[in-house]
Amino acid sequence: MSPHEQCLYEDGRVNLGPAFKADAPGQYARLRDRGPIHPAHFHLGLRGWVVVGYDLAREALTHPGLLKDSTPAAEALTAAGYVLNKPSVGLGAQMLEADPPEHGRLRRLASAAFTARRTAELAPRVEQIAHDLIDALPAAGETDLVEAFNAPLPTTVIAELFGIPEEHHADFRRWSSYALQVASPEHRPALAGLHALLADLIAAKRRDPRDDLLSALVGVRDEQDGRLSEEELVGTAMMLVVAGHESTVNLLGNATLALLRHPDQLRRLRERPELLPGAVEEFLRYDTSVERSTSRYAAYDLELGGVRIPRGGIVVVALGSAGHDAPQAEDTDPSVLDVSRPGARHLAFGHGIHHCLGAPLARLETAIGLRTLLSRVPELELAVPVDSLEWIGSGIIRGVRSLPVRYRLA
Repeated sequence: MSPHEQCLYEDGRVNLGPAFKADAPGQYARLRDRGPIHPAHFHLGLRGWVVVGYDLAREALTHPGLLKDSTPAAEALTAAGYVLNKPSVGLGAQMLEADPPEHGRLRRLASAAFTARRTAELAPRVEQIAHDLIDALPAAGETDLVEAFNAPLPTTVIAELFGIPEEHHADFRRWSSYALQVASPEHRPALAGLHALLADLIAAKRRDPRDDLLSALVGVRDEQDGRLSEEELVGTAMMLVVAGHESTVNLLGNATLALLRHPDQLRRLRERPELLPGAVEEFLRYDTSVERSTSRYAAYDLELGGVRIPRGGIVVVALGSAGHDAPQAEDTDPSVLDVSRPGARHLAFGHGIHHCLGAPLARLETAIGLRTLLSRVPELELAVPVDSLEWIGSGIIRGVRSLPVRYRLA
């Protein structure tokens, strides 16, 4: 083991901290060479296992003994500083942290508001926002693409979708960016801020409903059988806005960075924009923004990939790693970025009952965002060395904090 690799291990466990996250693709490749599952250190002193192989990842994501109910791990979680059974402290009472049958009820009710029709109808507005953001740039120069384009595009889309007033957009963007960075000191204040904002907006939508998703969720809460409790309503809204915003910000960033690092692929996509839908799947496979799943807890002693997981054991799935281990069509090399790859296989949106409800919206925003960027910005290159980019250091999200570029508009 090299000195670089040794610094990422502690007591025989992989340390999934900032040093690991800065080179996550390379580190996961080394782990896959050694096996599909490894003991790991998480944030706040928690220990568990990380699954890095594709087949075992699919098994773990649907394993009947790996649940979202954290009761078996309560002692370890409490010792690490988690506040249990207080939904407003975290992402709230929502389907991402629920098991059947509650999960099915929550997902069914959320799906009644977050429909495929509503997503499809967003396309013209997403395109308009993307072009407005490009129009706001000087004709040429340098900019941070995260702040100028990648972040405001999904921020504006999700804020308008939920009917969040413009005066709250800056707070919404800041709080959302920290909501999934669990080791950041801004994490809990961000969650509290989002919770309070959405609770206030829900009360306003109940008094004066509008044609937006939050009003639709309130309608589901107040009208349907098996309806959402008030805390479930706030939790569902928090989960949808955070997951629907932060994952797309970083998917756009990772995709753009991948193209800038592979100019041949950038050129191919400019020349053949019809490849974009498939290219989005390739970006999801190659360097997805949701690097790891949320935690699952062993409901009983079980075996996973030949490893004994005791009751209460914490298991996370490295979704980004699984995409590099998934069998691809025509036996193509999964380590290579190929925007023309047919039917790229990945687990970027999860697998099983927790498959991402907002996947169609993420695909829509990413395809429109990249198409607009490539058509409106014919000259685009990194303005700094790639090894100077700072990656988000904690949590399940993978992405750069900023992406300085030089550009010229068409």
